[in-house]
Amino acid sequence: MKLFKLLHITFFILVATAVSGQVKFETKLSKKKLGINERLRVDFQMDKDGDNFNPPSFEGFTVIGGPNQSVSNSWINGVRSYKKTYSYFLAPKSRGAFTIGQATIEIEGQVYKTTPVKVQVTAAIDKPKDPNDPNYLASNNIHLVAEISNTTPYLNEAITVVYKLYVAPTTGVDNWREIDIPKYDDFWSQTIDTKGQRVQNGTYKGEDYRYLVLRKTVLYPQRTGKLNIEPLSLNVAVQVPTNRRDIFGSRLMTRVNKTVSAGNRTINVKSLPENGKPADFSGAVGDFSFKLTTSKTELDASESLQAKVEVRGKGNLKLFNLPKITLPSSLEVYEPEHKENVSTTTRGMQGSISDSYTIVPQYKGKYPLPTVSFSYFDLKTESYKRLSSEEIIINVLDGPVNTASQASSTTNNTVKQNVVANGNQFAFIKTKTNLILKENTYFFKSKVFWGLLLGPFLCIPLVVLVRRKKALRDADITGNKIRKADRLARKYLKGAKKQLGKKEAFYEALEKALHNYLKAKLRIETSDLSKDRIQSLLLERNVETEVVNNFIAIFENCELARYTPITNVTMQEDYDKAAKTISLIDKQAQQ
Repeated sequence: MKLFKLLHITFFILVATAVSGQVKFETKLSKKKLGINERLRVDFQMDKDGDNFNPPSFEGFTVIGGPNQSVSNSWINGVRSYKKTYSYFLAPKSRGAFTIGQATIEIEGQVYKTTPVKVQVTAAIDKPKDPNDPNYLASNNIHLVAEISNTTPYLNEAITVVYKLYVAPTTGVDNWREIDIPKYDDFWSQTIDTKGQRVQNGTYKGEDYRYLVLRKTVLYPQRTGKLNIEPLSLNVAVQVPTNRRDIFGSRLMTRVNKTVSAGNRTINVKSLPENGKPADFSGAVGDFSFKLTTSKTELDASESLQAKVEVRGKGNLKLFNLPKITLPSSLEVYEPEHKENVSTTTRGMQGSISDSYTIVPQYKGKYPLPTVSFSYFDLKTESYKRLSSEEIIINVLDGPVNTASQASSTTNNTVKQNVVANGNQFAFIKTKTNLILKENTYFFKSKVFWGLLLGPFLCIPLVVLVRRKKALRDADITGNKIRKADRLARKYLKGAKKQLGKKEAFYEALEKALHNYLKAKLRIETSDLSKDRIQSLLLERNVETEVVNNFIAIFENCELARYTPITNVTMQEDYDKAAKTISLIDKQAQQ
């Protein structure tokens, strides 16, 4: 009986020990049911430290914050309690039932997985309008607006969409990130560069606001009817005032992340009128001029000339074809070379497009280049217009005579491969030679002979010296590591150095260089990483805190420099600081 009790107690002790030794790794949600206008917090918690944490894909959600890492380590009655948490903040993309998938982590050589958790996203819910709620203040004080130049354009008429971020005077913005970009499926589109834009004063719904132009896009509708312009969505870090005040009486600010969207916009695209539409109309819409020119009008047979068909003006220059020219069969013509000199501004495309034909006459005589016409739809008069070139006579002064009947000279265009005409197009074979007889020379015992014979022996001491220096250099491990780190810094900062003196271009190149270095050094994608995440990764690889702080400070300088005056001296200092910091990280970081 006593033996049975002893075995029973031993069994329970072993079971308790096994249970206490198991790793606890689980997913915790702030709520399992939320409205589409709410935010979800997801925590992945573990009671032992691990490596190689991999989050799920968060399908159906947009990550607007995280990963944020926190560690709790405490002792209560001599018992150690440890908890490590990875936190993410999610915004739902649509209504429906979704699943937060499995996260994985490696602890003591074993991989652990969380259990998938289901989340229900419902329609938007009414939130209490609390004037002290930072999220409510951010919603009222920041707005993203899409301004469309024309909501009823014609087919292939340019319209401009300008996205402006309006911010109330009492609210600040730290930074923003585009989380959903319009695709413009039914449009030809081109984004206009908005770098260097400054904050401006304006009004929103009758109230004073500051605004910044974030994006300008020129659109040419390619289909008639009602077309949808998808919204642009941003995740914005907003600073809003609170009810708390500092010792001087000034209101303290708090930071919240806010998702703002420009909303869907619909335009009604009108079709071009059928009344009066020319048979050869190729879709040109705008205001254009047209001409046909030739590089010469008099030449000899087998010489070449260039005939250029050119359209110049404002409109959809890249979206229609130029008219073709037709020539007599006695003029050999090659496939045209197409050129575009077009710039796109907020008013649309403007510039010129042209087709250049290379023409080679075969026989003596006079040949007319028939009139070429071009038709387009004029937006000012809302009618079709036709432009025609004048007839050009090509006079071939010298060459063989075409004995065939002149009546057979039709406008048959013989198409061949591209050619490039130049002054040496027709070369002749030389029939005379100018040979020079050289005196007999002997290689044996010549200077070249002795040089080739003794040269290898003279190079032996040099090779020994070079190899000895290389061995000494290879043995200098510390020196090699320093030189390798310096070369790496110069490699990544090469592009930024070329832009010194140009503020926007320099800091954009510098920020790109820092991201590329992190991708190569840490073998990670940095597009979704926060500064806190980068800091923790570098500290985990035993990089000194001061060096990490300098690296983060350079990132902040790149963001701040876009909106503050920067001198060339400051840019040079930031460049030198970046080079030194990359070199130090490469020397200190452990793989």
